[in-house]
Amino acid sequence: MIFVFPIVSIVWISTSVETSQWTHLISTVLPRYLTNSLILMAGVGLLSLILGTSLAYLITHIKFPGSGIIKYALFLPLTMPSFIAAYTWVEVLEYAGPFQTSLRDMAGWSSARDYWFPNVRSLPGAILVLSFALYPYVYLLARAAFRELPSSGQDAARALGLGYLRQFWRICLPQARPAIVAGTAIVMMETLNDFGTVDYFAVQTLTTGIFSLWLESYNPGGAAQLALLAVAIVAALLVVERLGRRNSRFNKTGRQLARIEPQKVSNLIGFFTLIFCMLPILIGFLIPLFVLVRPALNDISLWTGNVLWIAVGNSVLLGGVSAFLVTLLSMIMVIGLKSSRIIISKYISTLTTLGYAFPGAVLGLGILIPLATADNWFADKIYLITGADPGLLFTGSAAALIIAYCVRFFAIGVGAAESGLASISPSIPHVARSLGTRSSSLIWKIYQPLMRGSLASAMVLVFVDALKELPATLLLRPFNFETLATHTYGQASLENFNGTAPPALLIIGLSFSAIIVLAKANR
Repeated sequence: MIFVFPIVSIVWISTSVETSQWTHLISTVLPRYLTNSLILMAGVGLLSLILGTSLAYLITHIKFPGSGIIKYALFLPLTMPSFIAAYTWVEVLEYAGPFQTSLRDMAGWSSARDYWFPNVRSLPGAILVLSFALYPYVYLLARAAFRELPSSGQDAARALGLGYLRQFWRICLPQARPAIVAGTAIVMMETLNDFGTVDYFAVQTLTTGIFSLWLESYNPGGAAQLALLAVAIVAALLVVERLGRRNSRFNKTGRQLARIEPQKVSNLIGFFTLIFCMLPILIGFLIPLFVLVRPALNDISLWTGNVLWIAVGNSVLLGGVSAFLVTLLSMIMVIGLKSSRIIISKYISTLTTLGYAFPGAVLGLGILIPLATADNWFADKIYLITGADPGLLFTGSAAALIIAYCVRFFAIGVGAAESGLASISPSIPHVARSLGTRSSSLIWKIYQPLMRGSLASAMVLVFVDALKELPATLLLRPFNFETLATHTYGQASLENFNGTAPPALLIIGLSFSAIIVLAKANR
């Protein structure tokens, strides 16, 4: 039930307040919040779809210099949180930044009145930053879909004289459409979840509105109503994603199982393909990384603050505990439901994965309210019995954050556990039982060792996502409790770019290290 509580609490609060709240929101801020959110989601979704799909097609179909490294390097922007990339690009492109300063020096301009330059902190700027941070979701799924396509169809297309572009439109794209739609839906949900980027770029969305109404206007009812609207948008995206996959199945016969092999092209085409594939890596990872490294190396004192290393400890602890709990609980649940004869077992599994689809601000709000109620109830009971005030047991500690992370990222654990369980032959546990192994021991003696690779992948992914989670952490953290994500956000809010460099680099370094460990484990 813990996975359903956030949504239930939001629905209850939003429907229990006066209807005049809706009227007030509609007449004031709601149109702006909703319009900006929809434009942002559409823009990021479209640009990420174009980038991710085109990059996946080029990587799987064309052999060019460096393609063996580039196909993995295109995942690097996933280790760069979008709000950190936003800080770096503002530092580069603002009026006093190196780009405009060099432009004025070369052209002989003396002030901003002598030339026009687009405002970086704007809705188009947020679309560009988020697109180059999130396109790997589309690239990952589209690349996997293109790799699995049979070569027979494209061999026939080439024999008929179709070029790469016509092969893409007529053969590859229709068959890879379900994966591309799924990746784009994930990108749009992550866009709706974003807070750090849109807040720094002064783009008012539903997520920033939830924070504003809750923390600044002290209006939980209005915040819950905005959260309910965000849930409705997510539900619509999930429906669209399911419709995109419906009636889009392609079966392969035995003669079609040969996979597509990248084809050699001319040096000129190979050179332009390399340039095109390098651009997202430069914009989404290498340039922001370089901008962060310079102040971090020039001022060693930035690394000596106690707050920084306390934030490191808090982030590693929260990420580690959440990753362990998600992996353990999802493994037990998936194995239990697999052997269960309950008709609704598949619906239970689906319910537990809904948290990943909802924005962190929505989950934070939905978890905070029932936990605060439980906190007060427990505190009153303990005070009546002992005469001592225990304080806030959940919302006054990191327990609320761990619960939020487990709810939000439980889908990762379920997916990995189901994948690992599907690879185990049903005969193995049957043989173990016939040899006297008790059912209660099967999890630790049979399933866990055989699912170790999938479970390790889930632990790493949950740890990395927990490191980067910002909206839920801002809503649920105790007073004076910092993680690397909140410390980075706090320094950026103070316009202290140099102060953002160390925590941002530590997030990137920890994420990159975790992904390297995952790659080696699954080699």
